[in-house]
Amino acid sequence: MKRPTDTAEVERQIQQLIELRHADPHAVLGVHPDGDGVVVRAYRPDAERVTVLPDFGGQIPARHRKGGVFEARLNGRKDVFGYLLKIDYRGGASFTLRDSYSFPPTLGELDSHLVSEGRHERIWERLGAHPRHHQGVYGTSFAVWAPTARSVSVVGDFNSWDGRLHQMRTMGATGVWELFVPDVGSGARYKFEIRPGSGGTQLLKADPYAFRTEVPPATASVIHQLDRYLWRDEQWMERRGKQDVFRRPMSVYEVHLSSWRRVVEEGSRSLTWKEAAGQLGDYVKGMGFTHVEFLPLAEHPFGGSWGYQVSGYFAPTARHGHPDEFKA
Repeated sequence: MKRPTDTAEVERQIQQLIELRHADPHAVLGVHPDGDGVVVRAYRPDAERVTVLPDFGGQIPARHRKGGVFEARLNGRKDVFGYLLKIDYRGGASFTLRDSYSFPPTLGELDSHLVSEGRHERIWERLGAHPRHHQGVYGTSFAVWAPTARSVSVVGDFNSWDGRLHQMRTMGATGVWELFVPDVGSGARYKFEIRPGSGGTQLLKADPYAFRTEVPPATASVIHQLDRYLWRDEQWMERRGKQDVFRRPMSVYEVHLSSWRRVVEEGSRSLTWKEAAGQLGDYVKGMGFTHVEFLPLAEHPFGGSWGYQVSGYFAPTARHGHPDEFKA
């Protein structure tokens, strides 16, 4: 028995997608039941041809429905399946990719519940950009809290900063928007393109939970995988654990790293994290200090300030180098 398809509803959702005002693009893109089979929909504006390459083999040409939305139908098939999209553009450019809209959410029900109540105690592990394997595919999960937005896209190096290509879905009433983008990893720049529910001006925002940023005055966030760094401080941590900190001397040296010491021979630049680790450590020991207190090290827009106007609470400022060098 054929399953009816609400053509008017599909048409309405496609129009919302084209106008960048769909809160759940997964509801219309990807694999969906259609009549006596399934349909694969992809939104690839400016493409000349789109071909679906199912994991079970073969090639299925997609027809252009409207406004950059392509459809490929598979009659008689009922199950959801993995696939690639082959995108051909005028002029001969062509590439193949996995479809973001073929993946389930990377945020679970417990995460959504805790975010809704405002008591998620490890929220930096869920919001932001996190390289991972999702359903056996490597990519990056993006999530941002924008409770009053009409729609949100993630844009970056991987989609030519085109907000039409990776529109995110809202996770119910949480205010969180989510999307998994396959084959995107550490080092890629990105931002969130936010369209306010009030109909105001579209906003391009850096990620408040980013672990890495561009060097100011550039403002993009940068995908960074935290767990690839190999710590080598086991012996130091073991010694510290055996000490009675309340009976040991303490003398604190406060320092603003960006202005503390500069490399005059190289345009009076600031020290890198690695350079500072050696030079500052030797200096404070020689002066008899036991601890160092830094003025803000988190990312901030104006290098001439003390750093209190923080723009990235989870990212050490890129002025001194890579986050892994900060750990060293």
